[in-house]
Formats: sequence, structure tokens, C-alpha cells
Amino acid sequence: MASSERSALLTYRLCGGSAEEEWGRERGRAAAAPRKLPTFLGVVVPTLLSMFSVVLFLRLGFVVGHAGLYQALAMFAVAYFIIGMTVLSVCAIATNGALDAGGAYYMISRALGPEFGGSIGIMFFLANVCGSALYVLGLVEAVVDSFGIPPGQKEGTGVHVLPQSYWYELLYGTVLLALCLLVCLVGASIYAKATFLIFLIVAGVLGTILVSFFATRPIGVPIRLPHLNGSEIENGSFTGFSLDTLRKNLGGGYGVDYTTGQMMSFSSVFAVMFNGCTGIMAGSNMSGDLKRPSYSIPRGTISAVLFTYLVYNLLAFLMCATCNRILLQKDYGFLRDISIFPPLVTVGIYAATLSAAMSNLIGASRILYALARDDLFGRALALAKKTSASGNPVMAVILSWLVVQLVLFSGKLNTIAGVVTTFFLLVYATVNLACLALEWASAPNFSPVSASASLGFLLLLLLAIHYLSPSSTWGYISQALIFHQVRKYLLMLDVRKDHVKFWRPQMLLMVQNPRGSTRLIDFVNDLKKSGLYILGHVELQDLDMLPSDPLQSQQDSWLSLVDKLNVKAFVSLTLAPSVRHGVRQLLFTSGLGGMRPNTLVLGFYDDEAPHDGLARHPAFTSAREEVPLGFPPLREPTTPKLLSAREYVGIVADALKMLRNVLLARQLESLDKAWELRRAASPPPTIHVWPVNLLRPDSARYADTCSLFLLQMACVLNMARAWRRARLRLFLCVEAGTMPHAQEEKLRQLLKDLRIQAQIQLVPWDAITRLHWQTSQGAPGGPAEEEEEEGIVNFPTNTTQVSDEYVCAANKLVLEQSPAPAVRFLYLPRPPADTSLYPLYLHQLELLTRGLGPTVLVHGVSAVTSTQL
Repeated sequence: MASSERSALLTYRLCGGSAEEEWGRERGRAAAAPRKLPTFLGVVVPTLLSMFSVVLFLRLGFVVGHAGLYQALAMFAVAYFIIGMTVLSVCAIATNGALDAGGAYYMISRALGPEFGGSIGIMFFLANVCGSALYVLGLVEAVVDSFGIPPGQKEGTGVHVLPQSYWYELLYGTVLLALCLLVCLVGASIYAKATFLIFLIVAGVLGTILVSFFATRPIGVPIRLPHLNGSEIENGSFTGFSLDTLRKNLGGGYGVDYTTGQMMSFSSVFAVMFNGCTGIMAGSNMSGDLKRPSYSIPRGTISAVLFTYLVYNLLAFLMCATCNRILLQKDYGFLRDISIFPPLVTVGIYAATLSAAMSNLIGASRILYALARDDLFGRALALAKKTSASGNPVMAVILSWLVVQLVLFSGKLNTIAGVVTTFFLLVYATVNLACLALEWASAPNFSPVSASASLGFLLLLLLAIHYLSPSSTWGYISQALIFHQVRKYLLMLDVRKDHVKFWRPQMLLMVQNPRGSTRLIDFVNDLKKSGLYILGHVELQDLDMLPSDPLQSQQDSWLSLVDKLNVKAFVSLTLAPSVRHGVRQLLFTSGLGGMRPNTLVLGFYDDEAPHDGLARHPAFTSAREEVPLGFPPLREPTTPKLLSAREYVGIVADALKMLRNVLLARQLESLDKAWELRRAASPPPTIHVWPVNLLRPDSARYADTCSLFLLQMACVLNMARAWRRARLRLFLCVEAGTMPHAQEEKLRQLLKDLRIQAQIQLVPWDAITRLHWQTSQGAPGGPAEEEEEEGIVNFPTNTTQVSDEYVCAANKLVLEQSPAPAVRFLYLPRPPADTSLYPLYLHQLELLTRGLGPTVLVHGVSAVTSTQL
């Protein structure tokens, strides 16, 4: 294997060596920052505390009091539908590759690119900053409510000693924010420990509140409200469980917010309520500090969201059944008034809001640090790159603190609640857009989740009209728009920006006569994974000797064939003096801009007589259809072929020289896909994958570029809708004394990193390799020799000496693995450098695949796998 073909992105050898060490060094560099936090402390606890803060303790009664139970439950359903879609999108992106610091910004920027990621990163930073300010103001409100001098009094009594005014409350907020700053400057691990202690307190307070609804007797609650002339007192009441109270609280009753003097409405109350849902990113913001972010973020976030949804709905019902509307609307701290132990509720409010403020502050700092590290804004954020010796981005924390301090000048919680909601809604929409973009792009390395569910209804009518309306001769404006958009985007598709994450197979399938290749055409259609698919055909004629281009009359037949076979393919026909020259032309000229074939697919060169699959195809055998497509009949078995064995191998060699991947498909016309994949027999059909070069038994690598490409092709086929029921089975050839279980574990880890589900089966092949070594010891010459002697061939530098006896034994080894698969994927070695050895090379490929049924020989030169997001 040439060194240029080894993957630069995933060098992973099962038997040790420099490639594995280089891969380890890459992993080491990626993990340079300390990652210590587990799922519970790093994701579940921050998410719960961010969602169980101001809204739960200080605004849930406000929401229920104004909106009523029915509308409050509707608000929760809408809010949690929004964040539910976002959580699914976060899970899809988070599990699609390795995550680093920056949370949602990191996901979006890596999914949609730096321009989109940078702009939404700033917006997400501002959302966290405003969120931190909101929680600080909520904490100030709770402190003033507990210790502030009542309105209308000049001097305090007892514990009510704190003056109340705009500037005093700004001072209190500044002090509390400084406390958050000190904790965040210490680092994420101290923050996690502090939040865990707060979590225990909040859990205890929540339990106390739930008990209080049942244990507290009916009481009246005097409420002192600020007024222009001093203050006034209204009486709220806790009635205990009362059907009359519940009925009065079912409908909405919007009134004036006593803190801002503004009339409330559904949208303004929803804006306040939604802040209780914005904590879903608290765990993903800590991605740079998690042990296993791709594992922890999905599980931790989903668990926290489900728990909070249940708690919010339960508390909303309990409040509506026990508290009158005055108490709910006019007393934000009423949970303390009805508690069996009021001081504990006060401590819980302080702890939860303080934790949420710290969570947003540290989240904002991590986003700012990630933006600075990516250099998206040049020198403007250079200061935010500086970190402490332990890796804590202290300057980003300080800059975030300064911005939060500026937001505190807004003064009131409800004033900035709408701003925070708007910012987070935009961020959530962008996360869903990132996931939707990956789904629409159909990248093979992406595992899709239903991120587009919320857009489905909007497209339903358009799609119905598009597909159900009858055809017309009016002309289609859609075709003009499509042409315009395709041209524009093809110009924007820059091959210099290609990345392995978004690699997809772009197939050029050479077809001599479609009558003998219908099942192969359908198989490659499954294998393309939304990539480019071109049916290529070479007509052996000379245009100088013809009155007109003969391909024009054939074009309609080929396009009709594509329509009838229901494959998503283009057609490219050419004239050439030989098949080899024609294939070269198509490889050079097919496609446009950044959409060009990267993979050549050929049928296998053997002596089997072709069969007319077109005449038996359901699309051409119905009562309404006939077969009169303009394709000639198949050649007779005695008729000479249009190309020689030497020319066929030359086509393979040409493609590899042009850095195209090559697939040779044998006996694919015998593959009855409908029967294989829909039969009721158990177990389900299998796809056998042999990623080792069977014609080079001295090679033990299972993770060179070619092997990884072969594995990716099998995985892509398994992802096709028709093949999802099939199961991948990967064969690991082992010899005695080579620690097979260690090799199996490394291969299993590789599959896990690539997110490929496959069964690994160990295959002892000592007897097979013994044949090879016995033959090679007796063979004359060395690597520089090129000779053929007694059925033994030396393929210099690219392959090694193998005999027909060895190849037949390898064929038997593959054939003996039961049950028989639907299709096999085998490693295709490079053709020899000496063209005189082409016939023997093809002969041994024929021996290797003889009797195996549908088989695809694969040689890849493209790096197609990446474990990084």
C-alpha cells in the first residue's frame, strides 16, 4: 500500500506501530484540556439547577395566576416542544463526533461553518450573559423580599433592614455577581462541586414544597404592594385543596404586573415562563470539561428535561387547586409563605438562582473563549484566549462578568425576560437548523434525528401540489428556479473546502448494455448515499466517419431507463476508439464544478453469459409497458468481448492513478434484493465485510485508507432504506500468537469511534497463511523481480507472491463463513506495475471471488472517516 493512501485523519493499526502512536498523539492533543466531570455532575445537575431557578420559585405562580391552568399547560407544551426538538438536535450533533469547549457554539460552527457559527456564537454568548443577569436580578428580588425595608416605611424592623431603591438593588446585584465571578475564576471543578451542594439543597426544598401543599392548613396571606402614595395591602389565601379554587383558576385572568406596571398577555407571560426552559444548554456549555461529552450530553440533557417537565406540570396543578388568583399574581414569594419550613424555601431560592447565575456566567465565558480560540473576530477577542495554568479561561470569565454587570442596569427581572427568551429562541432555532442541514445534506458520517419535524406541516401543502398535480405543457417555473439555484450553488461549491466529515460517494457506473445490468444499476443506487450517480456508456465509433452524432438518439432511451428503474442518476455517453479511452474521458469530464465522480464502478470481467434483466424487470413487464427501449440485444456467449482482460485491468489502473476509488461488482445480477431483504426468515440477511487484503497475507492492517473505505461502503449500503434490516458482519483474520482478543478489542473501539454497528467474527487462517509462506520461501527472486513461474506471481511493491493454491484456499475460507450473506465486500489490491502481469492479476481475482455470489471488490484512495466533529 502506497504511503500516500494512508488516512491522515484516522491512522489506526490493530497490531501497534507508528500509525497507532500518531493516532494516540492526536487524541492526546485533543484532550490537552482537563476533562473531569461525569454525566450527573457535568450535565444533569447544571441543567436541573438552570431550569429550577427563578421561574420555579419566583415566577411559576405568576404564570399560573395570569394564564390559568389550561393556558399554563399549553405554554409548557409549546415550550417543551421547542426545547424537545432542540434537545434531539443537540443529541444528534453531540453524538456525531468529538466535542470540545464551546457547547452549542462549537456544534453549530462545526456543522454550518465559521460564518454562521460565529454570528450565532455571539448571540448565544449574549443570551447567556442576559440569562445570568436575569438570575442575579431574581436573587436580588428574593433577598429584598426577605430582608428589605417594606414599602412606605423609612426604617426597618427586625431582619428587614435593607433599603430598597434602584441603586441599592443594583449594588446588591453587583455584590452577588462578584461572588459568582469568584467561583467561576476558580474553575469548572469547584463550580461542579458547588452546584452539587446546591442541588442537594434545591432537591430538599422541592420536596418540602410538595409536602407543604398537603400539610399546610388554609391560611390568609397579607400582601404589601408598592403604591404611588406608599403601599397598600391585599389579602391572598391558601385554601388547601378546593374544587372551587381549581375551577376559578382554570381559565386565564391577565392583570397588571405589580413590579413593572405593565398589562400582561399570553406572549408576555410566555416570555417569562420560557426562561425556565432555557437551561437545556447548561450541560452542553460544559462540553470542554466533560469526560465523555458525546455520551454525557444526550443522556444527561434528556433526563433533566423530562424530569423538569413533570415537575412543572405537577406544581402548576397543585397551585391552581390550592391558591387563589390574588396570591398567585401578587405574591412572587408565596411558596415561602405556605411552606411548613419557610427558611428552607428561602435558602433554596437563594441557592438555585445563584447556581443558575453561575451556570450562565461560566457558559458565556466558555463560548467567548471558543470564539476567541477560533480567531473568527481577529484581535477583537484576543484577550479572551488567555487561560490559567489549569486551563480555566480566566480572561473570558472576567469579560463575561463585565458584560453581565452592564445588563444589571436594566433593573427588573421581567424587563429583560423577553430579551433573554428571544435570544435563546434564536439559538435553539439555529441548533435545529444545523441538524436539519446535516440531514438534508445526507452526509454518510452523520446519524440523523428528526430535527425537521417542526417544519413538516409547513411543507405538506407544497409537496402535495408538487407531486399530485397532473403534468402540463404550460412550462414549469420550478424548472427555471431550479436551474438558477443549481447554477448558483454549483459556482459556490468550492472543492478546496471539501472536508472528510461531509464526504459522500459520487459514483460513475460504466454500463455496456443496460439489459444485462439492471440489478447492478439498482445496487449502486443504494450505495451512493445521496451522492452523485452517473451512468456512463462508451460507444465505439469514430465521429469523423459518421454523418451525425449517434449519441443524441440514444440519450432519450437512457433517460427513460433511469425513470423506469427509479434511480437517481445522470447519464453520460461518449464516443471513443476504445473502452479504456472512453472511460478516461468520462472520468476527466463527467460532472460539473464540485460534483464530479470520485468512485468508478465496473462489472467484473469473466466468462459468464449475460442475462436480459430488463425484460424481466417489473417496470417493463406490466400490461401497460413494453420493452422497446432502444438498446441492442445482449451479445451471444460466443461473440468476442469489446475489451480485453489487459485493457480491463488498465482501466482499473487508470482510475487509481487519477485518485478515483474503484469498485468491481461480480454476480450482482444474481442478487434478488427483494427476496433477500423481505424474507421472513430469521436471522436477518447479512453483509459480510473482509477489510484485509487477502492477496497480501503478510499485511495485518485493518485500518489503512483502503480498509476504512471498504468498511464505509458497507456501512453506507446498510444505511440505505432497503438495506436497514441487514446486519454487518466484520471478519478479523487472526493467527496463533498474535493476541487476537487485543486485536478484536482495538477493532471494536475503531467501530465505536466511527459509530458503525457490526458484529466482529474472528477467523483463524494459520493454515491459509502457511501455504503462502511455504510458497514464498521457495520462490526465486526478491521484491525487485517481476516473473511468472508455475502459477506464482510477484506483484512488485504493491502485492506479494501468492500462488493459485493459496488464492483458492482463501476463497474457500470466505465461502465457508455461514450463513451465506446477501452480498460480500472484499479488499481489491492494486494492479501490478508490470502490465504483462495484468492477465494473471485478473485471473487470481477471479479465483478469489469464484462461487461467492454477489461480491464487491473495493479499493479506496479517499480518506472517508473522521472521529472529530
